Amino acid sequence: QAQVVESGGGSVQPGGSLTLSCVVSGDQFTTYQMGWYRQTPEKERDLVALMTTRGETRYGKAIKGRFTISRDSVENAVLLQMDNLKPEDTAIYYCNAASGGIDLWGKGSRVTVSS
Repeated sequence: QAQVVESGGGSVQPGGSLTLSCVVSGDQFTTYQMGWYRQTPEKERDLVALMTTRGETRYGKAIKGRFTISRDSVENAVLLQMDNLKPEDTAIYYCNAASGGIDLWGKGSRVTVSS
């Protein structure tokens, strides 16, 4: 079974930027809808951004143009560029690969935004 592995989390001050990366093993990457979700102890897992196999994108309401999702089919990777980070963006960010009955999740990458 394919695996999903996130990287790139860390700590940043408000207004700063981070880039999360997610790599999917195997040779079915182009068939997956790829998404980023985030979760805190107080909230359920929410959509941050997703990209369909046709390149269409959708973002969570709280993002408001600050984040950009992109995919690299050569590297089997999806990136999440996060700019103008706010303390409320603090969460564990999870990468998801979905296709038909397949629903794969990574273990998560922690992002902390604090002064």
